Amino acid sequence: MPTVSIITITYNAERFLERTIKSIVTQQATDYEYIVVDGASTDGTLAIIKRYEKHITHWISEADSGLYDAMNKGLHRATGDYVWFMNAGDELFDSNTLPDLLQKIDASHADVYYSDALFVRDNGPDRPATPLGLRSQVTPHTLPHTLTWQDMKLGMKVCHQAFVARRAIAPDYPTNNLSADLDWEIRCLKAAQNIEFVPFVLCKYLMGGLSVQQHRRSLIDRFNILGKHFGMLPTLLNHGQIVWRALKRVQKQ
Repeated sequence: MPTVSIITITYNAERFLERTIKSIVTQQATDYEYIVVDGASTDGTLAIIKRYEKHITHWISEADSGLYDAMNKGLHRATGDYVWFMNAGDELFDSNTLPDLLQKIDASHADVYYSDALFVRDNGPDRPATPLGLRSQVTPHTLPHTLTWQDMKLGMKVCHQAFVARRAIAPDYPTNNLSADLDWEIRCLKAAQNIEFVPFVLCKYLMGGLSVQQHRRSLIDRFNILGKHFGMLPTLLNHGQIVWRALKRVQKQ
């Protein structure tokens, strides 16, 4: 049984997928499995997957009910002690990221490991992405070095691709909510006995995901998730703080 299951979800992402796969299969480590879940892509995605097939532990390509349904499929196929989602377009930060993480896991065996993420912007095929800055620096979400689930009251403190959870505490994602990753992180943190900050960047996060593309619905879904975990009245009050924070940020720009 591998220590870490790395899972990539992809759909018609031939432009981005290869950079994700390369960032994983070039790692100087072997104690992991790599799972790719494709939603029956109609572009060149399958050709890319087959090109790297010898490096992929398991892959499937079939229709699904959306991103989080596909993530559940990956979660159910994982056999590692820990699960780590690195979706098409995202990358492990550098070739030492996985070995360094495995060393941390071997030393402490925490239930959750988390770190910062480097935001990047795509520049087209065969061109390196442009770094935009660390998530904790370019968004209002500062990154605490001692994380609890209560830290999520104003939104997602940790980028999903910089959050590695023990598979035994990892629940299924709700498939009808665009902020399902926030709900997943909160439930993992609630179940975790030991949560450890990783003092190096875990990933490069490609800007422009599903929740960005459907921003209004994502905000409503986030409100419902936070209301479920923190109560509706505290969530209403907290959203007043979120709006104030956003207005102050716009004024500074």
